[in-house]
Amino acid sequence: MYFYELSEADDEIFANVLLGHDAEYDEQEYLEIVMEARENVLKTFEEDSLIEAIATELEKRHGFVHIEASLRASVRVSAEEGETVITPVDERQALAPTEEDDFRSMLIETETEDRPYRDN
Repeated sequence: MYFYELSEADDEIFANVLLGHDAEYDEQEYLEIVMEARENVLKTFEEDSLIEAIATELEKRHGFVHIEASLRASVRVSAEEGETVITPVDERQALAPTEEDDFRSMLIETETEDRPYRDN
């Protein structure tokens, strides 16, 4: 599975959508299909955001999977004892950081053989 991201930002909000696909697209190929999807939905989308509309279009036309839509479990991890808890998936949106919150993101690139916990 390969993962792809769509991001959208303005002065007040930053949002992203994570997509998955079983095929690997290089950056230029991915940009081209995103631009095509954007053109197809730009004037008529009904989703809450442009990136959600593009994600839907990529699902329909190219077989991408909206990862968050497929999410089955979420755990909020804490260094404090007793504070690592399940967050019901339907409540995650309400717990999303607001513009006042400190926003952090991490991208990790690994090769399969670099993973410490793999099956042999």
